[in-house]
Amino acid sequence: MSENLDIKANRASVKYSHGEMLLRLLWSFGKIFFRFSPRSFFGWRRLVLRCFGAKVGHHVNIYNSAVIYFPWNLQIGDWSSIGEGALIYNLGLVTIGSRATISHRAHLCAGTHDYRQADLPLLKPPIVIEDQVWVCADAFVGPGVKVGEGAVVGARAVVIKDVDSWTIVAGNPAKHIKTRSISSPDQTQTDGTSTVNPHER
Repeated sequence: MSENLDIKANRASVKYSHGEMLLRLLWSFGKIFFRFSPRSFFGWRRLVLRCFGAKVGHHVNIYNSAVIYFPWNLQIGDWSSIGEGALIYNLGLVTIGSRATISHRAHLCAGTHDYRQADLPLLKPPIVIEDQVWVCADAFVGPGVKVGEGAVVGARAVVIKDVDSWTIVAGNPAKHIKTRSISSPDQTQTDGTSTVNPHER
């Protein structure tokens, strides 16, 4: 017979340092300046995130409705974007490379629990999204996952294992569909889908 879960022990456990708790308190006020900024104020939001420890590259577009749970656990490279309603649940470090797109309502989840233990201890495995990756709308990328350079994660896919570079995956759980290739911006594939990473506008 299985043991009962010890929720009391889970809630009593220390999950964050005093410094992290202070940062969380400060961010609870600081995110107001992020959330209620005008939609086109990308530079302002980059500044706000940097003030709270995020490493944000040049020409990065992050929309005001995106949720950045812990800015100090975010690294994002030049010319990348995070779309409207996206959730960056970065209890652990989330690293996003250059020219990468995290589309609307995508969820990068760098936090989970060890279900094998009765007190469900909190785990914070990092997520790595390499250069030129496109995580499509409503997709989920789980804890500890690495999405290789140039890969595409299809809309509403559930990714729980690493994704190879320059591949396209889709489904739940995500499976390999085909190889991705890049052509010039004015060319499209025969199925009408652009092969160029479509950054948020």
